[in-house]
Amino acid sequence: MSNALKLEREGALIWATLDRPERLNAMSAGLVSELREFFSGLPADRDTRVVVLRGAGRAFCAGLDLKEASSGDDGMRGGVPAGLRAQRRISELVLMMRRAPQPIIACVQGAASGGGFALALGADVRLAGESARMNAAFIRIGLSACDVGVSYFLPRMIGASVAAELLLTGDFIDAARAERLGLVSRVVPDGELEAAARALAADMLRNSPLGLRLTKECLAMSLDAGSLEQVIAMEDRNQILCTQSEDFHEGVRAFLEKRPAKFRDA
Repeated sequence: MSNALKLEREGALIWATLDRPERLNAMSAGLVSELREFFSGLPADRDTRVVVLRGAGRAFCAGLDLKEASSGDDGMRGGVPAGLRAQRRISELVLMMRRAPQPIIACVQGAASGGGFALALGADVRLAGESARMNAAFIRIGLSACDVGVSYFLPRMIGASVAAELLLTGDFIDAARAERLGLVSRVVPDGELEAAARALAADMLRNSPLGLRLTKECLAMSLDAGSLEQVIAMEDRNQILCTQSEDFHEGVRAFLEKRPAKFRDA
């Protein structure tokens, strides 16, 4: 294990830090393995209710570690079968992030390029420091810009025209423009990014565990729903599931008694 992913627990909140600051947190094979292990374990992790994903040092993630890739250590030089296996190890990360029942908050400072851009887009909420710069760097090195789910997320978040501009050029989008377009929820000074993420996580954690999980699930399903009727059917199903929980009754009592609810995930 490379120990490139640092995990810190604060109650029901996990801080997951990409910890290769000397390489701008570029995605090595070791880091990819650790991210896969972490994200794949989240569906069974009832102790973790919110995840904050961030990068150590001055960048979020500079994408694939090209120095390692050029050495052939990543499996990309072994022909199509080996290359596809290596590619899937990275691209499946965003699937794991979306399947995780916990909301994932990405704290983006400095560069979020290529695969790092994809990790940011795979999160449920993005907070940006003023230094944040994001781009689909793949096209800059002779690849397609459509990689690791970026061409799925980006047009849904900011529209087809701006998505096409960013993907076809590989140009960076800075924090101010990202906020204007709704790509990030808000921009704060870099030094306030951790506090902003902690406050946002606290706002999420005050809600019931089941309500939080089912809200993330419904939002994800609604992105691809074929009709309003399908979305409402999912919403109706989730609401009725929530009403059968003790937490719902506790929430109503707490509201009427004007006190914070004490949810037990029951």
